[in-house]
Amino acid sequence: MSSKPLKQIHLAAHFPGVNNTTVWSDPAAGSHIDFDSFVHFARTAERAKFDFLFLAEGLRLREQGGKIYDLDVVGRPDTFTVLAALAAVTERLGLTGTINSTFNEPYEVARQFASLDHLSEGRAAWNVVTSWDAFTGENFRRGGFLPREERYSRAKEFLVTATELFDSWDGSEIPADAGSGAFLRDARAGAFAHRGPHFDIEGHFNVPRSPQGRPVIFQAGDSDEGREFAASSADAIFGRYGTLDAGREFYADVKGRLPKYGRTPDQLKILPAATFVLGDTDAEAREAAHEVRRLQVSGQTAIKFLEHVWNRDLSGYDPDGPLPEVDPEVGENTIALGRASVREFRDPLATARQWRALAEAKNLSIRELVISTTADQTFVGSAATVARQIDTLVQADAADGFILVPHITPGGLDVFADTVVPLLQERGVFRTEYGGTTLRDHLGLAVPEAVSGRRAARS
Repeated sequence: MSSKPLKQIHLAAHFPGVNNTTVWSDPAAGSHIDFDSFVHFARTAERAKFDFLFLAEGLRLREQGGKIYDLDVVGRPDTFTVLAALAAVTERLGLTGTINSTFNEPYEVARQFASLDHLSEGRAAWNVVTSWDAFTGENFRRGGFLPREERYSRAKEFLVTATELFDSWDGSEIPADAGSGAFLRDARAGAFAHRGPHFDIEGHFNVPRSPQGRPVIFQAGDSDEGREFAASSADAIFGRYGTLDAGREFYADVKGRLPKYGRTPDQLKILPAATFVLGDTDAEAREAAHEVRRLQVSGQTAIKFLEHVWNRDLSGYDPDGPLPEVDPEVGENTIALGRASVREFRDPLATARQWRALAEAKNLSIRELVISTTADQTFVGSAATVARQIDTLVQADAADGFILVPHITPGGLDVFADTVVPLLQERGVFRTEYGGTTLRDHLGLAVPEAVSGRRAARS
C-alpha cells in the first residue's frame, strides 16, 4: 500500500504598502515607497527560496466622506517600474504584479509584461483583475465603470487578446546569423488581428517571444465568475481561505472546474493570502497577535470601518463606547466609495443586527467589535507551530501554498525566512535551492506553445 507523496509547498510574499494590515507606527517599520524597502523585502524572499514577490495595484486613493482615508495615503508606486527595477537586484525570485483589465489596453499591457519577462529572464507574472466601481473610473473618464457582467466579459477578452499578442511570435523568427547577414527569418513575425466586442485591433506586436513563452497568469476573485475565469484561463488563483474546511471547499470547487476546459489539477495553483505572528512560544505569539490587532485597528480605524456598514458620519461616536443606536443608512450612495466592504456587507441592516447582538452578548465596544469581526492572523504560534499549520493545510488540499502578508514593512518577512522556512525544509516539503530559473519552473508549470496569435492574424 503506497502512501500519498508529500506535496511541495509554494510560498510567496506580498509587499502590502499602507493598508489595514500594516502597523506603520511600529518602530521596526520602514518606508512603504523607498526602493530600499522593496529591495530588502525581495532579497529576503529570494534568500528564503520563495516562488515570487507580489505587488498589488492601486489606481486611486480611497476616500471616505470625500476625504482621503489615512490608511491609504501613500498609495502604491507604479507596479511595472518597481518590478523592472527589482529584476536587476534579484536572480530567481518571480515578479508578480496586478494590472487592471478594465482601465488598460491589451497591446500596452502585453508589451509591458513581455518586456518584464525578458528583463527578468523569465520571472514575470500578471495578476489579472477587474474594477467594479465608477469611483476608480473617474480617474480615466471612460464612462465611469462597467456593469459586473461586462467587466468579466472584457477581462476574458482582454486576456485572450493579450495571449494572441504574446503568441504572435513563436521564438524562431530571429536567427541573428552574422555569417549570412540574416537577422529576421520571418517578415510576418508579430502579426496579429483580433476582432471582438471589446477590442478590434490589428498590427504587429513588437516584443519577441519571452523566456516563459507567456508570463504566468494569476487571477484574484472569489465570485462564481472569478472562479470560472481562473479555471478557464489562469495558472494560479489567489484564495482568501486560510482554514482547513473553508480552504478544502474552495480548493475542491475551483479544481473541480478544470476538466471542462481540458485542464488537470496541477495546471492551476491555489494560493491564499496569509498573515502571521511568530513568537518563541505559542503563548507569546498569541499575546503578540492580540497587540498587533489593536495596533491595526486604532480607534479612528474602527470608526471608519463602522461607517462602511452604517453609511453615516460616525466621527462623533466614542470608539471605546457602544455601537450606534441609529440604523445604517441604506441606499446606492455610499460613504466609502471604492471599498470592498461595500460589496461584502450587502445587507447593512442585517449586519447591524448581528453586530449589536454580538456586542451585547460579549460587552464589546465599537473597537473591540471591529477587532473581533475582522480578519485575525492566519498563522499564530512558534516557528514549529506555524510550519506545522502550513504543512497540514497544504497536505490536506486546502491550498497549494500561501502568499504571506507581513504586518511590518520591509523587515517583517525576515523572521519567517529565518525560522519557519528551515523547518519546512527539514520536513521535506519546501525547496532548499531553486530547481530552475523561471517562475514557471518554480510553480511546476509547463511553457505554453505559441498557437493562437499567428493563427488569428492569418485567418
